[in-house]
Amino acid sequence: MYGHVRRYVTGVMHELAGHKESKIHKGHLKGDHVHMLISIPPKYSVSQVVGYMRGKSAIHIARNDSGRKRNFTGQGFWARGYDVSTVGGAEEAIREYIRRHEGLDKKFDPLRIC
Repeated sequence: MYGHVRRYVTGVMHELAGHKESKIHKGHLKGDHVHMLISIPPKYSVSQVVGYMRGKSAIHIARNDSGRKRNFTGQGFWARGYDVSTVGGAEEAIREYIRRHEGLDKKFDPLRIC
């Protein structure tokens, strides 16, 4: 993800997390994937929140980037799967992992626009 899509997705993801009473504490959009440290209240499952954010953000992107207003059948923005880990006592390690990847992107990603 680069350029205007990257900036747009960042705002959309924060807004969508808020719809599910969740908060993105740290995140980084890479060219082909996303790292996020997100807190989700116990009343929601991880799959509910992540599925909601992925689905709604894909619709937002299709509407705003490709000009589609409806009928999104067969289109995909995100990959089919995703990986989730609970943080527990390792929150600082996760934050450091995301920070380290941000630093690597700044160094090696010539298309980075921010």
